Parts: sequence; C-alpha cells; structure tokens
Amino acid sequence: MSLDYKGRKIAVAMSGGVDSSTVAALLKEQGAEVIGINMKLFRREGEDPQAKGDAQVVAEYLGIEFHQVHLEEEFGRLIMDDFRAQYQAGETPNPCVRCNRYVKFGLLLDKALELGADYLATGHYVRTGCDEEGTYHLLKAHYLAKDQSYFLYTLTQRQLSHVIFPLGEMPSKDEVRRLAGEFGIPVAQKSDSQEICFVPGDDYVAFLEQGGRVAGKKGDIVHVNGTVLGRHSGTHRYTIGQRRGLGIAWKEPLYVVAIDAVGGKVVVGEAGILYASGLVACELNWVVPVHGEEVRTTCKIRYRQQPIECSVKLLGEGRGEVRFTEPQKSVTPGQSVVFYQGDELVGGGRIVRALGTEE
Repeated sequence: MSLDYKGRKIAVAMSGGVDSSTVAALLKEQGAEVIGINMKLFRREGEDPQAKGDAQVVAEYLGIEFHQVHLEEEFGRLIMDDFRAQYQAGETPNPCVRCNRYVKFGLLLDKALELGADYLATGHYVRTGCDEEGTYHLLKAHYLAKDQSYFLYTLTQRQLSHVIFPLGEMPSKDEVRRLAGEFGIPVAQKSDSQEICFVPGDDYVAFLEQGGRVAGKKGDIVHVNGTVLGRHSGTHRYTIGQRRGLGIAWKEPLYVVAIDAVGGKVVVGEAGILYASGLVACELNWVVPVHGEEVRTTCKIRYRQQPIECSVKLLGEGRGEVRFTEPQKSVTPGQSVVFYQGDELVGGGRIVRALGTEE
C-alpha cells in the first residue's frame, strides 16, 4: 500500500535493530513526523537499567522524539507465563504470534495512538492493501525469503487501519542494509536476531526450568505399540517430530508422535505415523471476511513450509477442522496453521490436535 506520509505522525516500533531503524529513517525522509517507541519487555541478566539501548541511540541520531513503554508485567503474564504453561501442557507454543496479537499490535499500538500517532510502523517484511470497499488486506512481502506474514494472522481490520510496513516492498535485506548505511544509522551492520527474544542462547529448556518454574516430571518413553523404551525427565523437553536426543535404541529411526503431559508419557513411532490428514484449530482469526461453513484455501503449518491445498470446516466459537489434500508431517499442537489465497494471508489459528489418516 503506497500512501503519502508527509505530515502524518507515525510511531515507529524501534527495537534497536537495522530493520526498524531503517523504517524510522525512511519515514522521516518522506516528511513524516516520526517518533520512536520502544517496548521494555523484560530485564536481561547483567543489564544496566541506566544505559541507553540501541533504539534510543538511533532515535537520538535521527533527531526524533523517543518513548520507552514499560510492559514487563504484561509481557511476563501474557507471553512468558503462557509459554511455560503450553509446554507444561504438552504443546509447542509460538510466542511471536501471541506477542504480535496482544503486545505489539495490542498494547503498543494503543500507546502509539494515545501519543497522537496516526499509524504504528514496524520493521516486519509484509505488505498491506485496501480495496474500494475499505477492507484491508495482508500480503506476503516482495522479498519472500524474509516474509513474516505467517506471524501476523491475528491482525484485525482495526489494527490494519493503523499499521504500516515500509519494508514489505523491499527487494532484499541487502537493500535495507544499504539504505541504513546511506543514512549513517549506527546499527547498520548489526546482525539479525534468530532466537526467541526472552530465551537466552535459544535454550528453551533452561529457560523453562529456571528457578524451578517448570518441574521436570519424569516419565516413560513409550512406543505406539505400548512398549516402554526408556525414561525421560520432563515432557516439556520434547516436541512433535523430534528425533534427536531420545536416548533409545530401535530397529528403525523413531520420532516423537505424541506428548501426554498429564500421564507423563512421550510417545514415539516410525516416520509414517507422523503424517496426519488434517487438524483441529482454535482461536481462528480471519483477516478478511469468509462466507459459508467451509472454506477452500491453502495453508502452512510451519513458517518455512510451502502452502498446501486444504479445506476448512468452520465449527463455531473460533474453531475449525482443516483437511489437507495430502497428508502432512508433524502437525504440532500449539503451533499455527495459517491460510493463504495466493500472496494474500486470509487468516489462521492455533493447532489443537492432529487428525489421523483414518479419521
């Protein structure tokens, strides 16, 4: 969506990374009244609370107003506690989706509007559009290798009317870095973050068990035929499709096919058992309206997966039954199923359970 932002007040969600910093510089160059807004979500070990973060340094370099919003309590409750709870329940959560829903495009967007901003801009690689009827659409980024639409399926029409994604039209990340260099942004060569922001070293097990928050309930590793093959020290240490680190011997490679958190069992089986004919999802959100009781579309059950054809039977109360045209591997409760029509993201939901090929 191409708009003239000259004179518009735009709050940029600044993390201190190259993407959001470049967004701030681009919008300022276009004549927008830019303010930087940074979320303080948690305190890192050894962090000096008085030290300036990269986001503030960039804001000062660009000469823009800067605000830091303290959301530690809300982030801890909505994201970190939920992360722990889902693992304890035998699921594999997607905290970035939940953060986008409740924090970044919830609490932070509300704060941006409270500050008088017309829009909240972020460094996400995704595009938006608006048709003649005034319906907003969410589209994949031009640079597909960085497309982040998968994590934004919870956005509503209200939110889309107040958010912009300037990097969605960029041809590559190299172009973003080139622009950052031209602007002289201090973080132009900063590396991208590849891990969950609140999990140090991407070691989620250590994070879960820190301070005894998630107890390691020991239990059995059981083959689908009922044979006990070994012991484990906590179901939260496993996820559907996992092969490495099981510590068991069998005539064929075994994978985690189910997690029974209540019974303390990790169920394993051969690769073929991992395939499902569909899934049940909850918390469905449709970015654009859908009609009827069944929707023909395509979906992804993993971020890097190519969309596959499917049908969605709407069950009411935000639930749906998704049927694939071909069985899919490692349908994981807690993860996201996201629906696309070509380049447009039309909706998504949280996976509750897989449907067996016999169902």
